[in-house]
Amino acid sequence: MSKAFTKEDEQQDDDLPAERRLPASTKNYITPVGWQRLKDELYHLVNRERPEMVQVVNWAASNGDRSENGDYLYGKRRLREIDRRIRFLTKRLEIAEVVDPEAREVTDQVFFSATVLIQRGDGNEQRLSIVGVDEIDLARGRISWISPIARALLKSREGDSVLFRGPDGDEDIEVLEVCYVRLD
Repeated sequence: MSKAFTKEDEQQDDDLPAERRLPASTKNYITPVGWQRLKDELYHLVNRERPEMVQVVNWAASNGDRSENGDYLYGKRRLREIDRRIRFLTKRLEIAEVVDPEAREVTDQVFFSATVLIQRGDGNEQRLSIVGVDEIDLARGRISWISPIARALLKSREGDSVLFRGPDGDEDIEVLEVCYVRLD
């Protein structure tokens, strides 16, 4: 294998936003629903999108001059993007450690896959679910387990008050409720 491919694989996480990058030598914790989403995307890319694009590239190549053939050039670029995403998803699934929130024993302590009702320093309540880096959805209150607020909440219990050192300064957050339910 050439160094070009090795270097590209090593830099795959560099293209991701900071909140979606895994810290070096950590496990890729993920919920069962998130794992299934990644697996479904991989299946779609391998079995539908890539074969269709290969057909387009073959057709475009058969038309002759490839240097000015837009279908061919776009198709090759798209194939590289698909292959890169396939490698990324394959790696993420290989290192994934699936944590089922419903399989956890009953506890009032915050761990990965917990859904936590908190009261912010300004008095507003917020419900957050601590999920894997590939499952972040801020609009639905799903935050990564490596995010600053999740790290502040981890290992706290119902009724605890934790100090969150955020970009806007320090904030006291009270943990009102902790539950473990399967997310959709």
